[in-house]
Amino acid sequence: MIRNVAREIAMHLSYELSFTGLTAGELLEQRLCPPHFAAVAPEYEVYGELPGPTQREYIARLVKGIAAHGYELDQYIEQYAKGWRFERIPLVAGAIMRLAMYEILYMPEIPNGAAINEAVEIAKKYESPEVVRFINGVLGAFVRGEAAETPPASPAPAQEKEE
Repeated sequence: MIRNVAREIAMHLSYELSFTGLTAGELLEQRLCPPHFAAVAPEYEVYGELPGPTQREYIARLVKGIAAHGYELDQYIEQYAKGWRFERIPLVAGAIMRLAMYEILYMPEIPNGAAINEAVEIAKKYESPEVVRFINGVLGAFVRGEAAETPPASPAPAQEKEE
């Protein structure tokens, strides 16, 4: 499994966190298992293969981080989505932007451009072209306004290779 597939799965799970009563850990336990993958694989191609240990860790890091920093990420989205209240933004678009913003703020080993590009590619699968442009614009403004000034939250772990 390659990292962009892991990102997309993490986006699905962070989307689910928006309306489920489960903790991030509970959700990961329920969703990163063979029966769940088998059930949703016919609908979503990204569930065709179970994540290996490295990708599972990456997905868990994203989902738990997004859960822990959700309020902060939502505030950034609202700040840079000029004229939009967060509640009006489609849930999938919000999940995609949270994921990219989390990578930009808390995963310094991932280049900002890669985080934005991957978010846009995921958005193209789920949203209209207008929403894709909106996501790209919000993330671009966020990087220009925040990322250069924001120090990494923790030391960067060893660089992961794409699988």
